[in-house]
Amino acid sequence: MTILVTGARGAVARHLIALLRERGAEVREASAAPAPGLPDRVVCDLDDPATFAPALKGATSVFLYANAAHADAFAREAAEAGVEHIVLLSSASVLHPDAATNPLAASHLNAERALVAGPVRTTLLRPGSFSSNALAWSWAIKAGEPVALPYPDAHNDPIHTADVAAVALAVLTSGGEHGEAHTLTGPRSVTFAEQLGVLAGVLGRPVEIRRVSPEQWKEDMSAYMNAGFADALLDYWCSTVGKPVEITDTVERLTGRPGRDFATWAREHVADFTAAG
Repeated sequence: MTILVTGARGAVARHLIALLRERGAEVREASAAPAPGLPDRVVCDLDDPATFAPALKGATSVFLYANAAHADAFAREAAEAGVEHIVLLSSASVLHPDAATNPLAASHLNAERALVAGPVRTTLLRPGSFSSNALAWSWAIKAGEPVALPYPDAHNDPIHTADVAAVALAVLTSGGEHGEAHTLTGPRSVTFAEQLGVLAGVLGRPVEIRRVSPEQWKEDMSAYMNAGFADALLDYWCSTVGKPVEITDTVERLTGRPGRDFATWAREHVADFTAAG
């Protein structure tokens, strides 16, 4: 059994590849631009259908990052190659009522629809927010500056990338979960302010918050994301102010162990928030 893992440079894929190799599984690493000196990697550019067939040849299962551009073509090529199961890394944003028009969700939703309608049985993994999203605060924290937030009391459900990978491993190596959709969350709902409090405790120094208006935050982020994406994020954060996110037991149910909390992630990433020298 050969498992093709796309997006091999991604955080979830890296964790998953390590777990699969520990299990002794035959893994084929794929990415749009494989790093030099890694001959066991193949090219699979999800924006280029011409790369699909060579990457899929001989694969029986696939871990796939959501990309709606050619998802239907990928499903057809996978079927022709004899693939029996695709595990799609999607997003919990597809569960929102406006998912079809929401910039955060539309691409994931379209990828889901194309694959579910395709000839290969597909399992959907829908994580909410990642603990690693906190890395967006690293530059300010390293510089000793306040973290600018429009909604410090907005809740989210941070999940460790290793837990997403562990769920993917469980689904890829078990026949019991094929074709289902799984919503993944961290073990508890926390606010941004609480996350920064955790980071302060791990770092052993205060981390201040500077409350900014949504308009100011959007302007500050204009060099990094388009306006539609920023508006969608702001709307979502506003909707979760003072409202804990619903937590699922999917990680523990499928892996047999509780999910890692944000404090665990923070302890593992102290160096990312510490100024060099």
